[in-house]
Amino acid sequence: MPRLFYGALVTPTSRKEYLALPHSLLCVSDAGQIAWVANNVLPSDLQNELARHGLSDDPNLDLVELKTGEFLMPGFIDTHTHAPQMPNVGSGQQYELLDWLQEVTFPMEARFSDPGFARTTYETVVRRSIDCGTTTCCYYGTVHLEATKLLADIVHSRGQRAFVGKCNMNRESPTYYIEPSTEESISATRSLIEHIRSLPASCPPDSPPLVQPVLTPRFAISCTSDLLSSLGDLARSDPTLTIQTHISENASEIAYTKVLFPPESLPPLPPSAGEASRKARDTYAGVYDAYGLLRHNTILAHGVHLEDVEIEVIKAQGAGVSHCPTSNFNLSSGCAKVGALLDKGIKVGLGTDVSGGFSPSILRTVQDASICSKVVAMSAPSKPDDSDGFTNRQLPVATLLHLATLGGAEVCGLGSRVGQLAPGRAFDALVVSIRTDVGNPAVWSADLDARLDVAASGGELGYEGGRGQTETEELEGMLERFLFCGDDRNVRRVYVQGRLVGGKEYTM
Repeated sequence: MPRLFYGALVTPTSRKEYLALPHSLLCVSDAGQIAWVANNVLPSDLQNELARHGLSDDPNLDLVELKTGEFLMPGFIDTHTHAPQMPNVGSGQQYELLDWLQEVTFPMEARFSDPGFARTTYETVVRRSIDCGTTTCCYYGTVHLEATKLLADIVHSRGQRAFVGKCNMNRESPTYYIEPSTEESISATRSLIEHIRSLPASCPPDSPPLVQPVLTPRFAISCTSDLLSSLGDLARSDPTLTIQTHISENASEIAYTKVLFPPESLPPLPPSAGEASRKARDTYAGVYDAYGLLRHNTILAHGVHLEDVEIEVIKAQGAGVSHCPTSNFNLSSGCAKVGALLDKGIKVGLGTDVSGGFSPSILRTVQDASICSKVVAMSAPSKPDDSDGFTNRQLPVATLLHLATLGGAEVCGLGSRVGQLAPGRAFDALVVSIRTDVGNPAVWSADLDARLDVAASGGELGYEGGRGQTETEELEGMLERFLFCGDDRNVRRVYVQGRLVGGKEYTM
């Protein structure tokens, strides 16, 4: 039996535009796909629209009618987070990256050698991620195979869409938390891939599975040349494997990477290598490129201090960037110039980067992405030209929405599958509420607007004192309030592949 949703709907269409539709009727098939969407269906036309689809006389019709102040939108996509670091959220604010790893992060991750500790922690991590509205998540695990299998199992059982990877790290790590050899690291990685791909199917046959494996070299510093070479061989043997790693987060990290990987130590480029690869040879991105780890399904976290030649090789290889502004502020890493990346046509999404980032919510990341873009704009040596680009400009709401949804989907290779509410896509969606009864004092509620008669043009007082002149403008205002003032209390329901999996109204 299909399920229908009637009410307000918001969905991105590009990096600069989105649709805000006050009266939509959306149909979800039994397989969790969006079957069709009808727009501009006024309440007086609802029964006629149902009849047009042969649904008006069905006594078992499953119709969800959204209230004033509620709307549907695509689920959030977190393109970079560390599941084992959730217990450390809010800790270690005084450190920069390399010291933070040694003093805060590695000691916690080492505890995941205990499967009981891992299971209890990951159950909580995944539930929190979903309840924050994250329908797709790119998870880093630890070096421990069994713990990372548990993470994949829990994600699968909870119904979240995700990429799950076991960290590869065999040097520049403490003795209590390091892989003993390249061979053991690769063997465990292969075992995890096999385990994840053996999980029961939960999507239509022609769709990618909900949970997918991802190659996860932690970052270049933590991997020997031999390990990177072996990971590159594994990647070449399976072009479908997504790759995730870090790049250019911190100035000290970049400098040390260049010490460990001078150009003369890298594998020779193949004759087919392009000019961008040759120019980037002595850069951080050039290291990944040389080992075959920079390609169309590579997710590069951070990119705060990318050189121009690195941007060119990332673009040439089709890789994507996960923008993690909360973490970059918190660990004093800097401000990524996301606008310049967008103008180059590079895929960009958002990442919470827990626990460098101190919140598992993409909403907080959206807010910090906005501030980051404003800092970049204010710090620019000159004002941007009159073109319609993003470089050295603050990011508008449409772009922030795109980064949090469709942009993240593109980074993950799911751009045709999720990130928009449109026919043929999976119904990965949120029911958002900015009503008084959600209990979030930071959000001025839509139902209070209605009581005060300020939702539209100012009511009967004869002056323009409202939030907007049309219902569309009012819905646009509700989206903005949610993005900048909302939290998990405003996420009423979370759906993945048409299945209710979380949110404040979800009970197990």
